[in-house]
Amino acid sequence: MSVSVKVLTIVSIVVYLTGIASSFIWFYEPSKNSGKNPVINELCNEQYNFKQIFTNNLLLILSLVAGSFLFGSLTFANLFYNGLVFGIAVSSAFSYNRTYEVLLLTLPHGIFEIPAIIIAGAAGFKIPYEIIRYLAGKKEQILTKEDIKEYLTLALISIILIVIAAFVEAYITPRIAEYFLSKSI
Repeated sequence: MSVSVKVLTIVSIVVYLTGIASSFIWFYEPSKNSGKNPVINELCNEQYNFKQIFTNNLLLILSLVAGSFLFGSLTFANLFYNGLVFGIAVSSAFSYNRTYEVLLLTLPHGIFEIPAIIIAGAAGFKIPYEIIRYLAGKKEQILTKEDIKEYLTLALISIILIVIAAFVEAYITPRIAEYFLSKSI
C-alpha cells in the first residue's frame, strides 16, 4: 500500500468520524429511558433482501469512487453524510438505552460495510490527490499507471466488501440479532 493510499484512507476515516461526531453534537439527547424512538424502531424492524441491500450499498460505493471526477466533493459529502446517518442511529440508541440492539443489528455486517465505505472514500480522493501533487510540482505526470491501478484496486476491494456486507446483512445479521435479543428478554 502506497503512502498516498494510507493518507487518503486516514482522510476518509476522519471525514466519516466527523459525520458521526456531528450527529452526537447535533442530535444526541440525554437518556429518554423509553424504547419509542422512531430511528431505532425503524432500524430494528428493517427487513430488506440481499438484492435491495446490495443495490443500495453499491450505489453508495460507486458515488464515493466516482466522486474522484468531481474533485472529491461528492466523496467528501457522501462520507460525511453516511457517518452522520450512522451516528444518528448510534446516538439515538444511547439516548433510548437501546445500544445493545443497535450493535446487534449493525456490527455483524458493519465490520465489512464500514471498511468498504472508507476504502471507496480513499479511491474517491485518489485522483484529486494526484492532481494536486502534480500541480504542486511533486510529480512529473498527472496520473501514472500505478495511480490508476491503485484507484481501481481500491474500488474493487470496496465492491467485494460490499457484496460480503450485503450477504451478512441479509442472511446473518437478522439471525444473530434475533438469537441474542430472544435470550435477553
